[in-house]
Amino acid sequence: MLTITFYAFVAVVVIQLFYYLGIFGKFAFAKPQQTTPKRVPISVIVCAKNEAENVAKFVPLLAEQDYPDFELVLIDDASSDNTLDLFEGFEKQYPNIRLVKVENNEAFWGNKKFALTLGIKAAKHEYLLFTDADCRPDSKNWIREMSSCFTKEKTIVLGYGAYEKLPGFLNKLIRFETLLTAVQYFSWAKAGRPFMGVGRNLAYKREEWLNVRGFMDHMKIRSGDDDLFINQAAKGKNTTVCYTPDSFTHSEPKTSFKEWFTQKRRHVSTSGHYKTSDKMQLGAFYASQLLFILLAAVLLAFQYQWMIVAGIVAFRYLVAWLSLGFSAGKLREKDTVYFYPVFEFALIFVQLNVFFSNIFSKPVHWK
Repeated sequence: MLTITFYAFVAVVVIQLFYYLGIFGKFAFAKPQQTTPKRVPISVIVCAKNEAENVAKFVPLLAEQDYPDFELVLIDDASSDNTLDLFEGFEKQYPNIRLVKVENNEAFWGNKKFALTLGIKAAKHEYLLFTDADCRPDSKNWIREMSSCFTKEKTIVLGYGAYEKLPGFLNKLIRFETLLTAVQYFSWAKAGRPFMGVGRNLAYKREEWLNVRGFMDHMKIRSGDDDLFINQAAKGKNTTVCYTPDSFTHSEPKTSFKEWFTQKRRHVSTSGHYKTSDKMQLGAFYASQLLFILLAAVLLAFQYQWMIVAGIVAFRYLVAWLSLGFSAGKLREKDTVYFYPVFEFALIFVQLNVFFSNIFSKPVHWK
């Protein structure tokens, strides 16, 4: 049995090396991105529901972007606080703001996709740039950097939505998980197999949205206005990535484990609706992470070929550390990989709990 376990361990490590070098390496070891400014007319779309505190801080940062031709489409999704009042005030203050008011609709009650659909239809420009109401762009050049990646062929742009740096283990764990997710969707996009994006920083041409009938195929799934759309519409030929520092957005992370765990449950439940091939590649990666730790622990506990096993473990961690380290450098998240083995183990534990929790109950979506 130990011999079989050893060969299974070697196979798992090979799978891990395939991911960290063959796939993630396409992003990790790529040259720094250089962009050429364009003057593509852009509609920036922000959907908010009861986000008064955030929109008060971040809407001016969006409205005052340094870009020659853009509008800011603000969608109030039937807020019960004073979000709409703030939007109306900003509409009077900034001439480039277009306001969309969403009334509660029994058929689409609390469905963000319905609100976004109205906003997309109201936008006057064909190129659309999305962010969330609790996000801030890292610079006044955010629109310029994201729009610079559009070409005649590349009509979907995946950006990076980071989280603010705060003290504590949970914050670093959240940011490490965000880094790992970004490395995956950037790398697979570079490999010609895009599978997701994040609504905190995402751009596409409206025709891509129309080609897949908007959100109609997954309208009943409350989440996934970003990743389910990208999973459906993105192809190797029409998708590119943007990871210049000025293109990043930042939002405030959860500050309690319970809130973050609930958020992760929503994300994982949404990924269950991805294409089968994408679910398989994601499942293979996370399963190989778990099996790597379990099989290595068994072999080392019984001291079976322990020097070889220890050497393989060290080599695998070195490769993973380098791959994620170079990626973290590009995304300005270097401090999250200093204790990579600890974060990896913690994430595996969280993912297992999320998996079993979602089996017995469904997470709540949107607001």
